[in-house]
Amino acid sequence: MQYTADGVAREAASILASAWMSDAHLEAPLPQACRPRTRAEGYAAQALWASVVGHPPGGWKIAATSVAGQKHIGVSGPLAGPIFRHRIHPDGAAVSLAHNRMRVAECEVVFIFGRDLTPQAAPRSREEVLAAVSQVSPGIEVPDSRFVAFESAGEAQLLADCACCNEMVLGTPVAPDASRLAQMPQLRVQARVSDGRTPDGLGSNVLGDPVEALVWFVHEMGRAGQVVRAGEFVTTGACVPPIPVLPGQTVEGDFGWIGRITARFTD
Repeated sequence: MQYTADGVAREAASILASAWMSDAHLEAPLPQACRPRTRAEGYAAQALWASVVGHPPGGWKIAATSVAGQKHIGVSGPLAGPIFRHRIHPDGAAVSLAHNRMRVAECEVVFIFGRDLTPQAAPRSREEVLAAVSQVSPGIEVPDSRFVAFESAGEAQLLADCACCNEMVLGTPVAPDASRLAQMPQLRVQARVSDGRTPDGLGSNVLGDPVEALVWFVHEMGRAGQVVRAGEFVTTGACVPPIPVLPGQTVEGDFGWIGRITARFTD
């Protein structure tokens, strides 16, 4: 059986995307007949979500950018997935947690692309990748998985699940600053939750450097045969450890020179 040629990947995408659109969660893994076994098969399934959802990706996300996060969900490395255009919100937006099982907010550095990046044989250098970036933005991602037991789903199924994509709040973008981008591991991100919590973190929590996470993403998409288009973004992973949130709470993130962002959470 060929995973992509025989429509098996489309079946997996249909099950997962349909669950997302109907606010459902799967108590069991995907059926054996359409369950992806490799990272390549997981990416093949996620690439078909857009045809089921009826909306294109507006950007991308990286999950599991810390060793602790990778161990928590049993994966060998980071995962990339799309964030769909109709689930991208402006600064200050209200995000519903009514059907969200994870219920966490993640303060992340976002890079916005100014030109298309098509797959190529040779890996792009850090300088080449940064040359394609037109803006930088603060972001708050609100992930979720279609699998109830996402910790044991495995990386192939989590990739088919679009790396736990869900909702994204984007702040006001600013122009990239080469000298400051070189110091991204030292970037301090301070979060403030309306219940008084003040968690914080550093850029180094994201694969050692959010720019390195960006480079990893571009290489990963190239291996998956995916074009990254001008105007799309990638949110690079949580600088601050994921923040548990409840309806009625607000999270503010201060990203220093990159700016500030707020997300409100509702039922």
